[in-house]
Amino acid sequence: MTQAPAGTDTVRLAERQPQLTGEEMLGSLVPPPQFDDATFESYRADPEYPSQQDAKEMLAGFAGGAQPVRRGLFSRKPKAPEMKPGVYLDGGFGVGKTHLLAAIYHAVPARRKYFGSFIEYTALVGALGYKNTVELLRGSALLCIDEFELDDPGDTMVMTRLLGELVASGTRLAATSNTPPNALGEGRFAAQDFLREIHAMADSFQTIRIDGVDFRQRSLDGEARVLTADEYGPSLEAIGGTVSDDGFDELVAHLAHVHPSRYIRLIDGVRAIGLRDVRRITDQSEALRFVAFVDRVYDAQLPIRATGLALHDVFSEEMLAGGYRKKYLRAISRLVASTHS
Repeated sequence: MTQAPAGTDTVRLAERQPQLTGEEMLGSLVPPPQFDDATFESYRADPEYPSQQDAKEMLAGFAGGAQPVRRGLFSRKPKAPEMKPGVYLDGGFGVGKTHLLAAIYHAVPARRKYFGSFIEYTALVGALGYKNTVELLRGSALLCIDEFELDDPGDTMVMTRLLGELVASGTRLAATSNTPPNALGEGRFAAQDFLREIHAMADSFQTIRIDGVDFRQRSLDGEARVLTADEYGPSLEAIGGTVSDDGFDELVAHLAHVHPSRYIRLIDGVRAIGLRDVRRITDQSEALRFVAFVDRVYDAQLPIRATGLALHDVFSEEMLAGGYRKKYLRAISRLVASTHS
């Protein structure tokens, strides 16, 4: 059994019971700290993939409020097509979609604007109720939604209604996803039963494709770093400050009792994540909760130190071949990067 680090200020995430009010959720709808200074200028487009530079230029125009010229009734030239109220960044993981989304947020000169993950918005509705959430967000200039996913029919109905009402009140939308809007929900639930809602939502977005390779893999070997029992404690001690130290099984079990919107509070105040005796996850619900946890850890730029199974092998082959494949691959990419940070 791997021993916990001695002489380090450690906490057990599995013993934390974080709380988050609706007002706190609303106040936390800002870009993650790593994107505090994200701009279009600091986005490094890969010259091998021209769509990255094209997307950067188009989104800079969107953020600046660029609108087609409206011509008079008797103009000889036809009217320019109406611009859609939203942009949808479609592309693989690690091509800089979240950086560009944060750049939009920072570039829009408005007081009322929000940035959050898809799960944070659905959690806000769960905490405050649909009507109160609409009233709080109504009139905002911009809503940024990172990692847009529709994993169940309830989310589909809630988000299509919410976005429809906000667009009608003048709110502009910007979203990222690994899945084109018309394909949301495929392989996860009976999407055909909700095609009207999915297509109605897609009509609010102009899809912008961003090609490329995962920037996290450009300087890594693609495998997560695994520590021995003797290396584990000293590695966490070397980071200093407060670190977490949990058995993998205990943490995964605990995640089932904490709403994913509160995972950010679960890791509050720690400088690194310690995971002992990692093993493969075979339960889909456990895997999806772990993905949400990894997203928050990565957003906070916390290093991970782990023993047991290499974290790039944590999801079963069946999962990697299923409807959530892109989610799991994104999580693996982030896990690999975090074990090397």
